[in-house]
Amino acid sequence: MEFLTEGLNARDEDGHGSYTASTAAGKFVKDASFYGLAKGTTRGGELQHTKFAISKSSAILSGFDDAIADGVDLLTISIGGNKAYEFKEDPTAIGPFHAIAKGILTVNFAGNNGPKLSSVSSVAPWMFSVAASTHRSPDCGQHYS
Repeated sequence: MEFLTEGLNARDEDGHGSYTASTAAGKFVKDASFYGLAKGTTRGGELQHTKFAISKSSAILSGFDDAIADGVDLLTISIGGNKAYEFKEDPTAIGPFHAIAKGILTVNFAGNNGPKLSSVSSVAPWMFSVAASTHRSPDCGQHYS
C-alpha cells in the first residue's frame, strides 16, 4: 500500500495542506470564545503533534504503537488510500483496532475521492470517520473531507 506521492516540494499544489491546516488550526472569530463551550474541553491541555509522511504499513503501525505507549487519549489521523481495503490488510484499520482495544478512539478522514458511491476509505467500525459536505445540492460534497 503506497501513501506517499512523488516529490518533496513544499508547495501546496492542490490545497490539501491548507485545508488540513485550517481544520486543525481553525480561524478565530472576533468576540467569540471557544473555551468552556464544548463538554470535555480542557484549558491548558497538552497536544502531542507529529507530522510525518510514510509509505510502509509497518511505519504506520509503529506510529500507532508509539502513540498508544505514550498514553494518548485520542488519535486523529489523515491517512488513507483511494479505496477501502480488507481490515486485515489495512494499517489504517489495524492501528485503530489496537488503539480502541486500549480505550483510545481514532478519528480519520472519510476520503478524498467523493462525492461518489464507495468513495469512503476509512470504513472500520471501531473508527470515527469524518467527512465534509456542502448544502448546494444533495450529491455535491467537498473536494476534501
